Amino acid sequence: MKYQIVPVTPFQQNCSIIWCEKTKLAAVVDPGGDIQRIQQQLENQGLTIEKILLTHGHIDHVGGAKLLSDAANVPIVGPHKDDEFWLSSLAEQSKHFGFLPVEPFTPDQYLQAGDIVTVGEQSLQVLHCPGHTPGHIVFYSENEKLAWVGDVIFKGSIGRTDFPQSSHKDLIASITQVLWPLGRDVSFIPGHGPISSFGIEREQNPFVADQLFS
Repeated sequence: MKYQIVPVTPFQQNCSIIWCEKTKLAAVVDPGGDIQRIQQQLENQGLTIEKILLTHGHIDHVGGAKLLSDAANVPIVGPHKDDEFWLSSLAEQSKHFGFLPVEPFTPDQYLQAGDIVTVGEQSLQVLHCPGHTPGHIVFYSENEKLAWVGDVIFKGSIGRTDFPQSSHKDLIASITQVLWPLGRDVSFIPGHGPISSFGIEREQNPFVADQLFS
């Protein structure tokens, strides 16, 4: 499995293109906007997009999903159904965050913990990690020891929990009880900012380092 990060929107959200090297089939994770830039990178790599994967319902992660889905005639998969209210409020999110108008949409498939998503001949585990939003999910490649974590955790920080239906308690539980057991050697691609690893964050992250809970 290979991937390329494509920063999109004024929020510089880390949209990712993930692909199977054997089949050249790809998934696009969190296409928040700048669809032409994403399409150009798919073309540059000689890839065929087969699905769109969403970690949660915030506009900087989903704002371009319907446009890309319609253009490529591919399904939108994710997030968890508990983020349905975020997807139904995209018009209001557009105005609030200063984005171009985005209409509400319904994914072709909601996901839940334990689901498996395929990309060509590769597979990703689905983990439900509420807190930042109630329906936030994480995609994990066990073979690559790599996770796409959206806005659950960042290098040196964690997701905001001042949104409707956010929960700081749930977020900490998602990180320490769902993500940490995957292993210290797992690297992660956050929704914003640089890549890190769970091991580094367990040592250094001022919000969830192990020493805070000992």
